[in-house]
Formats: sequence, structure tokens, C-alpha cells
Amino acid sequence: MRQTKLTKAARGRDCQVRVPGVCNGNPDTTVLAHYRLGGTSGMGCKPNDIQAAWACSACHDYVDGRSHNRREDDRLTARHWHAEGVMRTQDILIREGMVA
Repeated sequence: MRQTKLTKAARGRDCQVRVPGVCNGNPDTTVLAHYRLGGTSGMGCKPNDIQAAWACSACHDYVDGRSHNRREDDRLTARHWHAEGVMRTQDILIREGMVA
């Protein structure tokens, strides 16, 4: 898989998803976690990299439903945390001049 500038920019960054009681706070595990939204992604198709958040491994697992810490009824809460992380990530990228 080809890594973009925005994918690479996630390395070593603080998690922006920040799920309480889940986030491991370890920037060494941070990756770009894509937000799935109808009309912008689908089966085998990731959304644009600007539609993603910097997430530590624990938060990424949580929002993607791979975590044992998340119950199925927490899906909307997970989407909320992920969406806020996307907005925080975009804010940082804009302030740093990586996106306009």
C-alpha cells in the first residue's frame, strides 16, 4: 500500500481521537484512521486521507470495532469520538500548512 504525505504525517503524533479510558497516549502507535461515511467509502474503498484522524492503536481498534473494550451499542459513541478526532486532526494540518 502506498503511503501518502498525510498518512506519513501521522507518525509520532498525539492521538486526536482520545477515547476516555481507552487511549494509550503512545505516539509511537499513532496511525491515520479513516472515518467511514456512506457515499465517501465502501467495500474495499477507503475515504480520502483528509477524512481521517490521528489515532493511537487502542483508539483505532476501538473506533473500528476491533476492541474488546467496546460493546456493540457503543457504535454511535465511537463514531462521535472518531469524528471529533478527524476535526482536531484537520485543524492541526491546516495550522501547519499541510492542507488548505
